[in-house]
Amino acid sequence: MKSAVASLFAGLLFGFGLIVSGMANPEKVLGFLDIAGLWDPSLAFVMGGAVIVGLVTFTFARKRTLSFLGFDMKVPGHTHIDKRLIVGGLLFGIGWGIAGFCPGPGLVALGAGEVKAMVFVASMVAGMGIFEILERRKAAFRFAEH
Repeated sequence: MKSAVASLFAGLLFGFGLIVSGMANPEKVLGFLDIAGLWDPSLAFVMGGAVIVGLVTFTFARKRTLSFLGFDMKVPGHTHIDKRLIVGGLLFGIGWGIAGFCPGPGLVALGAGEVKAMVFVASMVAGMGIFEILERRKAAFRFAEH
């Protein structure tokens, strides 16, 4: 129960931050991505702030074994860059550039009833489903080989 309340609070705080920063506004995001046109650099400051907060937070988190709520710490440890990561990053960037949304802001805009967000989230869920189907087929194929 404590975890669910903390997760709800963190999600609401994150969503509020996305609204205040303009990250849930696809026009503002597309203005940031339009470096050859009318570039809006304001989101660079939002991202820079997020990177700084993340660096400080992960520095302290790596030194802990338990979270503030008493749960085991699960800090990502992989540093390997492979083809899947690069292709995934490219697909993410292409989708972000086309729609002006990434997953968090897309869900916030969906909650606000924005039609573009409904299309984006439906497409995102479909993509996740396709990925899951392909991963299961690949795993089944590898299992059948052995």
